[in-house]
Amino acid sequence: MSPLAIFFFFFFNLSLATNTIYNVQNFGAQSNGKIDSTKAFLSAWGSACASTSASTIYVPRGNYLIRNIYFNGQTCKSNAVTIRIDGTLLAPSDYNAIDNDGSWIKFEKVNRVSIYGGIFDGQGASLWACKNSNKNCPKGTTALAFYNSNNIVMSGVTVQNSQMFHILVDGCHNAMIQGVKVLSPGNSPNTDGIHVQSSSGVSIMNSNIGTGDDCISIGPGNSNLWIEGIACGPGHGISIGSLGWESQEQGVQNVTVKMVSFTSTENGVRVKTWARPSNGFVRNVLFQHIVMSNVQNPIIIDQNYCPNHESCPNQGSGVKISDVTYEDIHGTSATEIAVKLACSKTNPCSGITLEDVNLSYKNGRAEASCVNAGGRASGFEELSKCL
Repeated sequence: MSPLAIFFFFFFNLSLATNTIYNVQNFGAQSNGKIDSTKAFLSAWGSACASTSASTIYVPRGNYLIRNIYFNGQTCKSNAVTIRIDGTLLAPSDYNAIDNDGSWIKFEKVNRVSIYGGIFDGQGASLWACKNSNKNCPKGTTALAFYNSNNIVMSGVTVQNSQMFHILVDGCHNAMIQGVKVLSPGNSPNTDGIHVQSSSGVSIMNSNIGTGDDCISIGPGNSNLWIEGIACGPGHGISIGSLGWESQEQGVQNVTVKMVSFTSTENGVRVKTWARPSNGFVRNVLFQHIVMSNVQNPIIIDQNYCPNHESCPNQGSGVKISDVTYEDIHGTSATEIAVKLACSKTNPCSGITLEDVNLSYKNGRAEASCVNAGGRASGFEELSKCL
């Protein structure tokens, strides 16, 4: 089923259902941004979840202070829960208030939960400052996380200033993320915009993402992932990986990334794997209709990933990369070598295809570098020599 078909399927079914509305203010939520409203939100969730029909949790305008909150859907009776937000949810500005949990707002084992509108503000600036000063700081939390859930919709949502990842999708099936904004400054560490792992049927569409790390990161175990209409910058680009940390690891397959613009990012489209033995793989990937603007590494495969030269046994990556297509990729590189394919010496890349790739550096055509890569290229002499 196409991404739009999935969305309209959810929307149609939700619209048919009898809907009971639960206003968080009726459960005691305060909109002044100072009084803790966590219990009120949990009470509203409990009522909506217990409803025998479709239900809506409504968050009116205002600022709502929320500590760590866990929405568990395992015992829900409602066949669909919609969360409509006109206000802003605020994490505590003191990172020590929520530093012991992996997520600020966590959904687990929910089915047919839809979130429309609203701002999720992780207020992570104080933790970023701590990390950037090389002090002993907590790891931090993900702002908005979905675990082991099905049929999720997020639309018109803004997630900003997260301590770490902004949006996490882990172990989910069928999720539509569209029209979202992810906003953090370029110097905010480890603040991936959207991270997806161990999931299938996830679509990320028509969204603006600016962070201090990957705009979108794709972890192990993903299949049938569709990314379209993304504006990325600042950030580290769209990355498959890092993969191959574990020797026994699920692969990544059937990924489409199209209609994306990268502006002054560290990378454009990247695949990165640890230089460690692994049975993982990356296959059947399409990067198509992409515009680069002053990007340091517009196209990169790095199978020698080993930050600080730690935890790597000086072996080639075991992750097998095959059948990756780059098509209609144009724009400017901030470095002379715009295409870097550094594949595994023990498991070389195969089936790499580059068509209509035209990247410039300063006033001339950029260059390409390939190691252990096999495939074909057209329309770019440097690429043809490379492969």
